[in-house]
Amino acid sequence: MKDFFEELKNKKKPFWYKISLWWKFEGTYWYRNLKQGLKNLWYWLPIIWKDRNWDQHYIYEMLKHKLKAQANYISNKDRHVRAQRDARNMKICANLIQICQDDTYKMEYMDYIEDRSWFEACEDKPGYSTWENEIISETLDDFFKKYPLIYKKAVNGEGPFTLDGEDEKENKRRIAMNICHINQKRAHKLLFKIMEENIEKWWD
Repeated sequence: MKDFFEELKNKKKPFWYKISLWWKFEGTYWYRNLKQGLKNLWYWLPIIWKDRNWDQHYIYEMLKHKLKAQANYISNKDRHVRAQRDARNMKICANLIQICQDDTYKMEYMDYIEDRSWFEACEDKPGYSTWENEIISETLDDFFKKYPLIYKKAVNGEGPFTLDGEDEKENKRRIAMNICHINQKRAHKLLFKIMEENIEKWWD
């Protein structure tokens, strides 16, 4: 294919010669290209149809779709010794993308908290309300046991939320929120670390 384009750039060659080169390298396989192109259109149609230029979600969606397709292709062909490992890593990346899209870790602490929220009228500003929230019950100690090393980091100040809440319950919630933030960030870093270390090897 490289030879084809290099020859095509040579303007000294006659037009008929360029046509013969095209037929030699691409033209004889036009039916295969057409078949693959139609399959590609069908595979990508749902993603392209819903694509928007709004935020990272849609970039992730395209990347995830591509990783799944290539993982299935390389796994099914199984043409080299690391094919299954490469396919597995691609699927791991696709799963990590889903975690990033869904903010899976960011909201995990909510499974360990029962709280209630309400709007309360402002005494000094008639017509305005403030959003209030209080913890009714929590089992955050179980959540902390799940991530002992990350818990230490959160207690030592890592994370976006300061530990200066009004009471112990609020500070425990903030520690939990920091743990979730750290874990979500780790998932994001792991995704791109795997891709950085492996993407140039992902070929068939």
